[in-house]
Amino acid sequence: MTAARPRQALATLLRTYSTEVLARDHRSIEAAPDLLPRGAEVFIAAAPGESIDQRIAAATQLRNAGLTPVPHIVARNIATLEDADRVIGRLQDEAGVDRVLALGGDRDRPAGELHCSQQLIESGVFQRRGVGQLFIACYPERHPRIADQVLEDARQAKLRIAADAGLEVTLISQFCFEAAPIVALARRMRAQGAKVPYRVGVAGPADRAALVRYALMCGVGASLRALERRQALASNLLAAETPEALLAEVGAAQMQDPALNIAGVHFFTFGGLARSVGWAERRRRA
Repeated sequence: MTAARPRQALATLLRTYSTEVLARDHRSIEAAPDLLPRGAEVFIAAAPGESIDQRIAAATQLRNAGLTPVPHIVARNIATLEDADRVIGRLQDEAGVDRVLALGGDRDRPAGELHCSQQLIESGVFQRRGVGQLFIACYPERHPRIADQVLEDARQAKLRIAADAGLEVTLISQFCFEAAPIVALARRMRAQGAKVPYRVGVAGPADRAALVRYALMCGVGASLRALERRQALASNLLAAETPEALLAEVGAAQMQDPALNIAGVHFFTFGGLARSVGWAERRRRA
C-alpha cells in the first residue's frame, strides 16, 4: 500500500466519529461546542460517584449547545425497571435524549433486580421513552469477567431483540491497542449474520503511562502488551501515543472488505477531549 493509501483509509474511517466525556468534566463539556461540528455525538459515561442529576445536567448542556448527548444507561446501577423508566424519561424530557449506550456494568453487586443490558432492551423502556437509536457494547478482546461464549450469545440475543423492537442499533467496542482483534471481531460478527454498523473504540491521544493506567482500570486485555512494548522502547514516556497506525490498518481492512461495515470511530478521551478532536480533525483533512 502506498503512503497515500493509509492516509486515505484513515481519513475515510474518521468521516464519522464520536467522543466520550464524564459529567464532571466541565472543561470538556464547555469546550465541546467550539471543538465539534453541530450535531456531533458526545457520550456521557456513568462514572462511579456521579449522580443521575449530574449526567442529566451534562446532557442538557450539550443538547442546548447543539450537540447530541448519548448517555450510558448501566443496568447494574439501576434498581428496578421503574427506576430505569424514570431516568430515561427525565433524560428525554430535560435533554431531548433519543439515543443511549446500554451497558450491563462492572459492579459486583447490582443495585437491585437488574443485572444486564438485555433486561433493559427487552423491557421496551427505550421505545416508550422516545429512544430510537441504541448503542450496544462489544469486545475485541477477552472481557476480564465474562466468558467469550457468554458475550457472544448475549450480543446476538440483544441484536435480535432490538431488531424485533424496531430500534436502530450500532455496535461500539471497548478500546484496545492493536488492529488485529478489532478486525477479527468484525469478521466474526459478520459471519454470524450481524449486519449493523460497528464503530471502533480507541483511546484518544495521551501519554503512554496514562494509557497503561486507564487500560488497567478498564480491563483491557492482551493488546495492552503491545502498548507496554512501545512504552519500553520509548525514550520519553510522556510522549503522546496516538491511534494512527491502528486506525489506518482498520481503515485499510474496511476499504478492502466493505462488508465489514466498520462505520467510524469512538474516542475514549480520558479528559482530553480537545486533544482527541484536534487529532481527528487534522487526520480527516490529511
